[in-house]
Amino acid sequence: NGICERFHKTMLDEFYSIAFRKKIYLTLDEWLIRYNTQRTHQGKRCQGKTPMETFKENLPLAKEKMLDMKEKDRLALAA
Repeated sequence: NGICERFHKTMLDEFYSIAFRKKIYLTLDEWLIRYNTQRTHQGKRCQGKTPMETFKENLPLAKEKMLDMKEKDRLALAA
């Protein structure tokens, strides 16, 4: 819940609240693109990278885990 709550606060502060904003975004999509591709994050996994950089770095590991899960499912069905 903490991650989602923090995201909602950031969205409120950077997109919806108009006072003290450094940049005005016309659409939520425009803000989300910046949030995911240009704005660095300090979270546990991002550590100063953008979420898209973190996603791309971890994509091979995610694919490997998906293959492992498919193999386990296949073995479970065969049993």
